[in-house]
Amino acid sequence: MTAPARPDKRRAVALMLTATAFTASSPLMAKLASDPRFGPPLHPLQISHGRFLFALALIGTVVLARRAPLSQPDLRLHAARSLLGWSGVTLMFTAVAFIPMADATAISFLNPVFAMVFAIPLLGERVGPLRWSAAAIAFLGALILLRPSAASFEAGALFALGAALFMGLEVILIKRLSGREPPLQILLVNNTMGLCIASLAVLPVWQMPTPAQWPLLAGVGGAMALAQFFFVSAMARAEASYIAPFAFTTLIFAAAYDAALFGAWPDAITMLGAATLLSGAGLLAWRESHLQTAASPPE
Repeated sequence: MTAPARPDKRRAVALMLTATAFTASSPLMAKLASDPRFGPPLHPLQISHGRFLFALALIGTVVLARRAPLSQPDLRLHAARSLLGWSGVTLMFTAVAFIPMADATAISFLNPVFAMVFAIPLLGERVGPLRWSAAAIAFLGALILLRPSAASFEAGALFALGAALFMGLEVILIKRLSGREPPLQILLVNNTMGLCIASLAVLPVWQMPTPAQWPLLAGVGGAMALAQFFFVSAMARAEASYIAPFAFTTLIFAAAYDAALFGAWPDAITMLGAATLLSGAGLLAWRESHLQTAASPPE
C-alpha cells in the first residue's frame, strides 16, 4: 500500500490552487456544450455523463501506464462520495444553463464554507477564531463577486446552491479517503462509479453530440480529472478546514477565463470581490505558516 502523504501545508496550498485552475475551466466548457452555435444543446445529464466518461478514460490510462499499486477500496465510502460528486456536478451544469456562468460558479463554489462547517462534527476538526475569520472574509469576497439581487434566487441559483451543498459533503468524504488510499485509486474508483450512475441517468435524454461538441465533452472530463487529482493530493497534506477556503480562488480563475476568451474584463466590483477573497485566503496562509515556523525546532 502507498504510504500516506506527509503533512505539508505550503504544498497543499499550491496543489489546491492548481486544482481550482482546472475546476474553473470545466463549467466554461459545459456552458459551450449547451450553446446552440455548436449544435443542438446537450442536456446537463449528458454533459455530466461526458465528464465522467472522459475523466475515467484519462485516469485509467494513467493508472495502466504507471502500473499504480491498488489496495482494497472502501466501497461504501466511495459509493457515497461518487453519488454526492455526480449530484454536485450535474446540478452545477444545470445551473450554468439557466444563469450566467460567473453567478453559477460563485454560488456553487461556496462549498468550502459547507466543507469547513461539516469538518467539525464529521471529522472532529477544531476550527479556531482565525480560521472562522479568514473563511468569513473569503465568503464576503464571494458575495461581492456574486452581486446578490432578487434574480440571484431564481431556479438556476438554487441548483448552484444545491451543488455547493453536495460538493461540501463530498470534500469530507474525500478527506476520509485521502488518508487511507492512494490518490489515483480514489480517482479511479470514484470515476468508475460516477460513470455507472451517469450512464443510467443519461439514457432518457442522450443524443449524438456534434463534431464540435465531442472536444468540449472531452475537455470537461479531462479538466475535472486533473482538478480531482490535485485536489485529492492537497487534501492528503492538510486539514480540510484549513485547505478548503483556498478553493474560493476558482472564482478568480473563472473571471480570468472570461476575460481571456470573451473579453469580459472584470469591473470595479469584481476586482473588489477578488481582492477580498484573496485577503481571506492569504490571512489564513500567513497565520498557518507563522505557526508552523514557530513550532519547528531550530536548525
